[in-house]
Amino acid sequence: MMNMRLSSPANDYPWVARPLIASAPMLNIATAKLAVAVSSARGIGFIAGGYDLSGLEAQLIEAKHLTNGANFQDSHLRQGPRETPVLPVGVGFLNWGASLEIALPLIQKYRPCAIWLFAPKTGVSDLLPWVQAVRSELPYGIKIWVQVCCLQDAVESTERLQPDVLVVQGCDAGGHGFARSASIVTLLPEVLDQLKSRESSLPQDIRKPFVVAAGGISDGRGLAAAMILGADGCAMGTRFLASPEAQIARGYQNEILRASDGGVSTVRSTVYDKVRGIYDWPAKYDGRGLINRSYEDIVNHEVTEAQNRRLYEAEKLKGDNGWGPNGRMTTYAGTGVGLIRAVMPAAQIVTAIRQEAMERFQRPIQSARL
Repeated sequence: MMNMRLSSPANDYPWVARPLIASAPMLNIATAKLAVAVSSARGIGFIAGGYDLSGLEAQLIEAKHLTNGANFQDSHLRQGPRETPVLPVGVGFLNWGASLEIALPLIQKYRPCAIWLFAPKTGVSDLLPWVQAVRSELPYGIKIWVQVCCLQDAVESTERLQPDVLVVQGCDAGGHGFARSASIVTLLPEVLDQLKSRESSLPQDIRKPFVVAAGGISDGRGLAAAMILGADGCAMGTRFLASPEAQIARGYQNEILRASDGGVSTVRSTVYDKVRGIYDWPAKYDGRGLINRSYEDIVNHEVTEAQNRRLYEAEKLKGDNGWGPNGRMTTYAGTGVGLIRAVMPAAQIVTAIRQEAMERFQRPIQSARL
């Protein structure tokens, strides 16, 4: 087995097994049920707070209820005997829209183990108030995860925010990310090289973050590859769409199982936001989803943007039949979608992928046949 460095999550999240596997805070999909299931398998699950936090408290209450009935005894970290245990799940925020004033009291009250910050409106500076408030007002040592999509943001986030975990997302990811970005095959090593080269010039109290790879990882082979590239673990979204705990329509889930050749069957576009009336994502972001009529009719100039949105609204009335290549419903998915062939409980997904990754390191290297 490869030599993995001990980093903060291994020490500060006592229920977690290495390599770390996290479920991404997918908007409207990653609820308490999914997050707790992932953490119960010795990973870290994230609830989607998103940009509208009106439903977050209900999800945190449910997470607290679910963890009380699960085997998390070792994870109940307390600052004192009378304090509330730390929830072994995190919360993800879309920072272009999420309100710190709403989020902070909820974090203080329910004590999730981590917050995941992503997509500030203008840049890394937008995240400073979040980091400063969390670290000054939350005494229990909550961990800060920051998701980045490029080298510059990775370096700036590390030096200015000092995150506990840096999530490096490549272009293969489903859902939202940079419209112009590299895959983790090149982005992750470049980020790690740059962080290492700058270590000697940084103050001693700035710790190198734990690094998690995201984008295109759907099985243990992908996790093993990310670890060879230098990651300490991975975050997955698309793979968890095919789990019973995901809050997802059956038509959407059936498409995840049907689709193959993800580099061809998915596309990065802003179309899938526009048909749903979402216009507030920063300009450099778009979303990867399965190609369908909403996308093809726009690029082929068959409909106007207004017509496309009306057709999308009508498609909702079809229920599960609104998904598919000839449907119009937004179906976010990464390029690893073709590796997903079955619905599995989220806990089994985590266990199976971790086991497969470790088995890859234990296999002898076979000499190539010429």
